[in-house]
Amino acid sequence: MAVCSAAARPTTRNNEGDPDMDPIRTATEPPQIYRIRTPNSPTSPKICRDIVTLLLQATGHHEHADAARLLVSELVTNVHLHTASQAVRLETVVRHDRVRVSVYDDAPVIEPHPKPPGAQAESGRGLVLLSGLAQEWGVGLGDESRGTGKRVWFELGDGRGR
Repeated sequence: MAVCSAAARPTTRNNEGDPDMDPIRTATEPPQIYRIRTPNSPTSPKICRDIVTLLLQATGHHEHADAARLLVSELVTNVHLHTASQAVRLETVVRHDRVRVSVYDDAPVIEPHPKPPGAQAESGRGLVLLSGLAQEWGVGLGDESRGTGKRVWFELGDGRGR
């Protein structure tokens, strides 16, 4: 009973002076950028999705963790299955209202296009999932200075701050 009554007491704390609750300060904070590089191996999808999940949970973006986990797994799996790239590079840019994740490979640029998979198909759903779950997504050159590789990115967010 003591636990319930203590938990039921109203709080009088307001958020004045709390830098984490200041909407102007939060909106102008520079993004936090995290990068990792892994060998292109069968374990790469798990490593990348686990890291992104932990990162989003640690930075207060719990609501995007499941979608990001699925999309990172799909994109990194595509690199592993469909390229001869030696490594997978992952970049996560965290802002207060959105998260952008980019997956890079060193394969020649081939622009992926989503197409509906057959009813019995066991693959081909990655870009369809990307189109359905991401607020925005795209494809670009992985290394613009050398003109090699590609980058597939997606953004998850609350739609504010654009």
